[in-house]
Amino acid sequence: MTPSPTSVELRPLAIGEIIDRAATFWRAHLKPLFVLVLGFDLLNYIAVKAFTVAMTRTVGVLPGFGGAPAGTDPTQALAQSGLVLGLMVGLYVFLVWNFWVATTAAARYVIPARLGEPVRPSEGLRRAVSRLSTLTATYLLSIAWAAGVTLLLCLPGSLVMGLGVVAAVTGRGTGGGTVLSIALIIIGAIVLGVGALAAVLWYFLRFMLLPPVLAMEDVGAWAAFKRSGALLKGRVEPGFFGRGTVRAMVLSTVVGGILIAVSLVSGLPAWIVRLAYGGNLLDPAAQAAIPQALLVPAELLQVVGQSFFTPLSFVVSAFFYVDMRVRREGLDLERRIATAEPATPSP
Repeated sequence: MTPSPTSVELRPLAIGEIIDRAATFWRAHLKPLFVLVLGFDLLNYIAVKAFTVAMTRTVGVLPGFGGAPAGTDPTQALAQSGLVLGLMVGLYVFLVWNFWVATTAAARYVIPARLGEPVRPSEGLRRAVSRLSTLTATYLLSIAWAAGVTLLLCLPGSLVMGLGVVAAVTGRGTGGGTVLSIALIIIGAIVLGVGALAAVLWYFLRFMLLPPVLAMEDVGAWAAFKRSGALLKGRVEPGFFGRGTVRAMVLSTVVGGILIAVSLVSGLPAWIVRLAYGGNLLDPAAQAAIPQALLVPAELLQVVGQSFFTPLSFVVSAFFYVDMRVRREGLDLERRIATAEPATPSP
């Protein structure tokens, strides 16, 4: 029997409570969540496989990579390098978009179930499909916003590396200039890498609640963009861990660590096949010679393993969305009033 909304306890939760209740929910709904997520993970696998094949064919004909002698036709090599970069960017954009779609579908299943309402996994898929255009528009807005933040965070490292290049050009022939240029380039590369990593982490934290908003609220792209930021902005309780972004960072770090560990363990068969039959992992020709009859099943085993644990991150973001609405908007009081029995007038 499906519990009524009044039988579900809603109150502000500590970070540990969110993780604990999300893990309990994930175990109790493992089968429907697995079925819901498996299709999206298979799409990711197909995209990555197509990218790998395209990369193998492209890199295999680059000068110095076994296809053509090094130093021949630099124009063609530059064009092919640009093609490789374009494929990598396209793959990244698709994978993140597919991640948002999967999170939206899962949130539409998890949040009503968390509130004690009857729901089926197919409703999550229908909601994600019906909101696909809005989700895509919001995603493009987030990419544009993230591009500006990335440029800002990567600017210091780029400037330091630029100074290193200038020092190398102006100090050519002097030992001091060479040492200074190398030091500046190394320091700039480190700062640039830290800035790029910070930009990626900022992106996923800033838009952590975007899929639940699209799943549960009938708002447009710009409204969803602002709404997801408003729920995270500011402080919900005293102390350092009372800030919304800090709470999101802690939750993402814990769940991300679990998923990385699972990915490493489930990916062992695929890495064993690559090492046993491909030898050098950096040699495209050797990797292309690996029998796909062995590699594909090993990779699919990794996909299935990830599909069991990936929903945990979706459940955590959905529970976090409910918790932020309880803290900021009194969702618990709103539902109590909505489900309260009307008073019977006295005779």
